[in-house]
Amino acid sequence: MAGELWEGRFDGGPSEALQALNDSLPFDRRMFRHDIEGSRAHVSMLCDVGLVTTGERDQILAALDTTETEMASGEFVALASDEDIHTAVERRVTEIAPEAGGKLHTARSRNDQVATDLKMWTRQELGELAGLVLRFQATLAAQADAVGDAYVPGYTHMQQAQSVSLAHHLLAHGWALSRDVDRIFDCLERMDVCPLGAGALAGSSLGIDPAQTAAALGFGTPFANSLDAVSDRDYVVEAMFLISLLGVHLSRIGEEMILWASTEFGFVKLDDGFSTGSSMMPQKKNPDIAELARGKAGRLIGHLTGFLTTLKGLPLTYNKDLQEDKEALFDSCDTIRLTLLALDGMMSTLTFNTEAMAAQADNPYSAATDLADHLVRGGMPFRQAHAVVGKLVRDALAGVGPLAQLVAEHQDLGPEAAKLLEPGVSVRQRNSPGGGAPEAVVAQRAAFAAQLETDQGRFAAL
Repeated sequence: MAGELWEGRFDGGPSEALQALNDSLPFDRRMFRHDIEGSRAHVSMLCDVGLVTTGERDQILAALDTTETEMASGEFVALASDEDIHTAVERRVTEIAPEAGGKLHTARSRNDQVATDLKMWTRQELGELAGLVLRFQATLAAQADAVGDAYVPGYTHMQQAQSVSLAHHLLAHGWALSRDVDRIFDCLERMDVCPLGAGALAGSSLGIDPAQTAAALGFGTPFANSLDAVSDRDYVVEAMFLISLLGVHLSRIGEEMILWASTEFGFVKLDDGFSTGSSMMPQKKNPDIAELARGKAGRLIGHLTGFLTTLKGLPLTYNKDLQEDKEALFDSCDTIRLTLLALDGMMSTLTFNTEAMAAQADNPYSAATDLADHLVRGGMPFRQAHAVVGKLVRDALAGVGPLAQLVAEHQDLGPEAAKLLEPGVSVRQRNSPGGGAPEAVVAQRAAFAAQLETDQGRFAAL
């Protein structure tokens, strides 16, 4: 029974209701490798400081090896008394090495143990997530290179605004993702503190060496305050935040692809392998991946909000409420991983209808700002130029005449300015650094490639 962990204090075992609510093995067993790795470092340190003998250490290490093999293969059978992954591992080690195994938990609490396990698991997961984001960025960069000088209408308020290079649009998403990658690296640096050795909350009287276990587990430093070490879940919140924001960025891409794949836009054609049909309407080709990317963002935000609410009322130090961190974090990581993989596949296989894009981008009204800029170059204040062009647009929409004709006939504009309304001209005007013109995008592609290479180097160094 689970009560064996504290049976000296209690007359009987826990109720079925308590055990069902309390036990976390069904979800925290996925940390078994990290729990065993932490136990190896801990028992080696115990040996080095003289709390277990070399022979006892070797017996425990061998038992941990066997336990890991059994858990990895599925051979391990959990018992009702296995409240969590820590209990399960210790129970099995003690079965294999009865006398030596009883010393495994010396100078250790499940409080510092779970904090260490979860930090190690999160560290590994975030590292893998960074790799997936970098892969998706490379896909966007490849598509930006492939589309050449194609251009597309840009939007504000979902109204056509100014035309931009399609590569510029794709790289806009790439730059947002680069901030997500940077946040991952930043979070990994901040969580590089090992909690093991903090004990239940106050450390230990047994002369342990937390710096040794921290180094053995690849952490940069041991904890400075034992109370903070066992209660800290900032890294869980940060991980779920950066995953949520990444999910929001993926949702934005999904929303655009939903619009662009619609009959009304017709800007992209989705690959059959990344689309679904209708059980009733034979003509349908649905952007389900893009829709799910949009929908999953709400789930990720919900996990973050829920766990923040859990934390906000907790006093120091460990409280069982903290058990709520794992399911939320695990699901967030699983969800964003699947979303990234699917969206990457969708974006790498879709086909751009650049003719449809150009037809919309060449709407003469999208060049209205270019006309105002033309007047500014002639010395007219921008506000006055804005009013002049605004009146021409209003007259054209009212049926006075085509906008190009009104511009050509205007005393301050004329035929030369009317050429700004010709197809493919407007997009070439905004060539300021970071702008959407093909000329400016050449430099941006190089800058993005350099940033991607830098981040890939940071990833390789993890």
